[in-house]
Amino acid sequence: MARFKQIAEAHLVLVRDGRVLMLRRFNTGFEDGKYSLVAGHVDAGETFAQAMAREAHEEAGLVIAPQDLDLVHVMHRRSDSERMSLFFAPRAWSGEPRNCEPHKADDLDWFGFEDLPPNTIPYIRAALGHVREGRLYSEFGW
Repeated sequence: MARFKQIAEAHLVLVRDGRVLMLRRFNTGFEDGKYSLVAGHVDAGETFAQAMAREAHEEAGLVIAPQDLDLVHVMHRRSDSERMSLFFAPRAWSGEPRNCEPHKADDLDWFGFEDLPPNTIPYIRAALGHVREGRLYSEFGW
């Protein structure tokens, strides 16, 4: 019997002045036109924290040391496949966020937790609610 496999993802919960950094997906084939967080898949041979630091640099031009990332939420979710989504908040970073992948995102902006865009991807909205409530684990899409 084959072992179960799931997709590993890392998401950045970057908060400044009570607002969270979000990007609107564009031309990706998944939830285009909706807001998400800076995020990406974990590659073979890297930790979740290393993946998050890499994605933060690739997508938003931020430099974050993996050891400066705190795990703030874990979501086991089901969509087109089963996924394990880990959400990290950085204690420190350098650089000012900018859209480094305009071919994959057409907006990058800050939003209040109480004023998320109506077109926020549902699991992202749920995860941010759990982060605010201090809930470390949730399940979505079952």
